[in-house]
Amino acid sequence: MRSGSFHHRALRRSWRKEGTLYSSGNVTIYVANMDASVRFYTETLGLKLAYRFGDHWAAVEIGKGLTIGLHPASAEMPAGRKGSMAIGLELSGSIHEAVRILESKGVKFQGVVNEGKSGNFIGFEDPDGNQLYLAQLNRSHVDQGEGKYQAV
Repeated sequence: MRSGSFHHRALRRSWRKEGTLYSSGNVTIYVANMDASVRFYTETLGLKLAYRFGDHWAAVEIGKGLTIGLHPASAEMPAGRKGSMAIGLELSGSIHEAVRILESKGVKFQGVVNEGKSGNFIGFEDPDGNQLYLAQLNRSHVDQGEGKYQAV
């Protein structure tokens, strides 16, 4: 028997028993200025700072389980790479009210609210130019599965 094979089988059994390989996750954003980014995500957007390790890492949390990790940028991973990702923040109330509140805190939105069958959406950027958007979903549409992409 090879060394480690017992451990490997036990690990496989625990994954099957649990039903998933992962317990949680996060989205990591590379930022130019940790203090400015933490202020934006906590004070401007009102998210909860879960923990911070100086200028090495910060985690902010959103409601139903999304954690955004803030990490210092480097030459290999620069801040604000346009078009590579977007983070959606699902609202519990009115998108128009959220826009009003965030505009009063200095957030600059991209255009007007886009109103569609699946909900209302509007984009904005963090201090490094990373794309975010607000989403007020139309639950009756989304929950019926009508919002799923279908092959034509």
